[in-house]
Amino acid sequence: MLDYARSNFLVPVPRVASLETLNEQLVQCCRNDLQRQLRGQASPKQSLLAEEQREFLRPLPQQTFEACRLGQAHADSLSLVRFDTNSYSVPTKYAHRQITIVATITEVRLLFEETLIARHQRDWGREQTRFNPIHYLSLLERKPGGFDHARPLEDWDLPVCLGILRRRLEAELQSDGTREFIKVLRLLEHHPLSALKRAVEYALDIDATRASAIRLILEYQQESPLTLFSLEGRPHLKLVQVAQTDVSAYQSLLIGG
Repeated sequence: MLDYARSNFLVPVPRVASLETLNEQLVQCCRNDLQRQLRGQASPKQSLLAEEQREFLRPLPQQTFEACRLGQAHADSLSLVRFDTNSYSVPTKYAHRQITIVATITEVRLLFEETLIARHQRDWGREQTRFNPIHYLSLLERKPGGFDHARPLEDWDLPVCLGILRRRLEAELQSDGTREFIKVLRLLEHHPLSALKRAVEYALDIDATRASAIRLILEYQQESPLTLFSLEGRPHLKLVQVAQTDVSAYQSLLIGG
């Protein structure tokens, strides 16, 4: 079957824009092939396959199988884990620790003691390095002088509002401004960049530029709105009648001044 699929679906070699597009084409080819009727058979391949499944094959397992490679490696002094000729970053507190690697076709997940600590898009080149700038912010908070020269931050494209925030903090706090700005960026350890962007824009409007204030704004903006009480599923409450409050009764409190 594999030889048939390779010679009929992959010759000549398809030209596609992505692996997802190729997979979609292959799935459609397989579906079309199931409608083909083999010589000497009374039914198409799809009917024969269904019959074989009923009579001879066991049901598929309930637990899905993830196609991946597993491995282990130590994070080096730069908080990089080496896998398949490429390096991937982890938070700096995991430097020199044993890391478990789970690599699929599209991504590399890095775990420490069964806890997911980093995930990267898998690089299929050679001798490449995948940095996540957020992994290095805790170290830079202690050494803010290296912020503008840190290699993991070289190509970090941040929203314009964060650049404005940094200039304001450095003008207000002088040498401590960069450290305060890094504290703001560390909010990305638990919140998406889009949410931080909204919080910073609001903070700039009300001139509340400290990291603690932006954290409160961010958490407030991400709170779920209260939902209205519903009688659905509570039929016994539909029989309860609540009388309208007579607010004029409170006028008696004003008598006598």
